[in-house]
Amino acid sequence: MLSHDVRVWGIRTNKRKTKTSYTLRWSVRGKDFPQTFAVKALAESRRSELTAAQRRGEAFDDETGLPESEMRHRLTSVSFYVNAMEFMDMKWPALEPGSRRTLANALATVTLALVDDHDAAPDYRVGFRALAGWAFNKTARTAGKPSDECSDAITWIERHSLPLSALADPRVARAAYNSTTTDHTGKQFAADTYRNKMKALSGAIKYGIELGRLTGNPLEKISTTPPRKVTTVDRRVVVNPRQARELIRGVDRQGPTGPRLVGLFATMYYAGLRPSEALALRIQDCTLPKKRGAWGTLCLAGSTPYAAPIWTNEGEDSPRKALKHRAKNESRTVPACPQLVAHLRAHVDEFGTAQDGRLFTRADGGPLRYATFASVWARTRQAVLSPVQCDSPLAKRPYDLRHACLSTWLNAGVAAPQVAEWAGHSVEMLLSTYTKCIDGQERLAQQRIEAALEWAEADPPPDA
Repeated sequence: MLSHDVRVWGIRTNKRKTKTSYTLRWSVRGKDFPQTFAVKALAESRRSELTAAQRRGEAFDDETGLPESEMRHRLTSVSFYVNAMEFMDMKWPALEPGSRRTLANALATVTLALVDDHDAAPDYRVGFRALAGWAFNKTARTAGKPSDECSDAITWIERHSLPLSALADPRVARAAYNSTTTDHTGKQFAADTYRNKMKALSGAIKYGIELGRLTGNPLEKISTTPPRKVTTVDRRVVVNPRQARELIRGVDRQGPTGPRLVGLFATMYYAGLRPSEALALRIQDCTLPKKRGAWGTLCLAGSTPYAAPIWTNEGEDSPRKALKHRAKNESRTVPACPQLVAHLRAHVDEFGTAQDGRLFTRADGGPLRYATFASVWARTRQAVLSPVQCDSPLAKRPYDLRHACLSTWLNAGVAAPQVAEWAGHSVEMLLSTYTKCIDGQERLAQQRIEAALEWAEADPPPDA
C-alpha cells in the first residue's frame, strides 16, 4: 500500500575495529527500512534521492519502502523471462500434467524469441530444453540446479531477456507474435500449436498487466490472420473394415511388444476410444460375456494421457484424470461388439491385468508411452499396407482408428445423437468433424433428385 507517512532519518556511523559503515534509516507508516553502506557518500546520495521523492509529493510503498517512481521502474524493468516464470508458477497448481508441459513449451518458444542478441544466443535446442525442462517446470526447479549445459543457457537468458515493457514497441510485439506462428527455422506451426503458443503469450502478457508491469496488451494492435484450423477429418485417413482387421492382425507380428498391443488397437477401432481412454480401461470397467457372438459394454470412467513424472504432483507416471468433455467422476458407456469382446478376452487370458485392473500396460505393469505404440503402429502399416497406401495418410496415426470407428457407425445408419454419446462428443462437433466421412449420401441425393425429375421421362421435351 502506498503512503505519504514517510520520515527519513539521519545517517548513523557504525565504527568497528576493522572497518566503519554507515546506516541510513527511513520509515513508511511507522515501519523502518534500514540500509547500510560502506561509504558515507553513498549513504548521503541515497538519502538525497529519498528526500527528493518526498519533496515531489511521491507516495512510498509500505512493503518495500521504495518511492512510487522506483516502484514503477522496478515493475517495468522485469524481464519477459522472469514474468513468464512467475506466470508459470501461478498457473502450475491448477493445470493437468499435459497442460503444464504444453504451456512450458510455448513459453520457452516465446522467451527465446525475446532476447537482445540472437547471434550470441546458446544453441536453440539447449536453450529450449533449459527453459521448458527446468525454468518453466516448478518441480524440476524446486528439486535443484539444472545441468551445467542448461545452467549456462539459463544464465545467458537471464542477462539478455528483453524487459516485458519492451513489448510496447510494435517491432518487439510483432516478434513475439511471429514466434507463435513459425518456429526458429521459419517453418509454420500447425493451427493447434499456434493456438497453444498464442494462449501462453497472451496469458503471460495479461499476468504482467495484472501486476502493473504493462499498461496495456500490445497484441491488440497486431492485425494478422491466424493459421486456419481444419476441423473435419480427412476421409483419406479412414480405413475400411477389411483394412482395419488386417492392420490389427499385423500388430501381433511386430516383435515382442506387438502381441500386447493387439487388444489396445482393437479397442480404439471397435469402440472408438481415444488412446488415453483405452490406456485407462480396466477389467472392472468391462462386461465381456463368454457366449460367442454376444455384445458387451465398456464403462469408461477416466483417461490416462501419458505424462512424465516431472510434470505431475506426486511424481507418478500418467495419473488418472476425468474423461475429456466430462466432469470429474462422470462416466460414459460404449458398446463392445462381439469382435472386440473376443479380442479383450484373449488379451486378458494371455497377459492378465495390472494390479489396479488396467488392461494395457508394459510387461512390468508400467504405463505405456505413446511413442511405444505409435512406433509399433508405424511398422505395422509398412508391413501390411501397399507402398502406395503406406505413403498416403491412410491410418497414419493410431488415433485414426477412432475416426474409422465413428465413420463406420455413422455410415451404418446409427443415429448421430447415439454416436455422439458413445464418442463423448456433442452432435454438432460430431457432424462437423465427420461430415466428409459419411459415405453413400451423394448417391442417396442423386436418387432423390432423379425421383423428383421423373416428369422429364414422362413428358419428353418439345421438338426444336
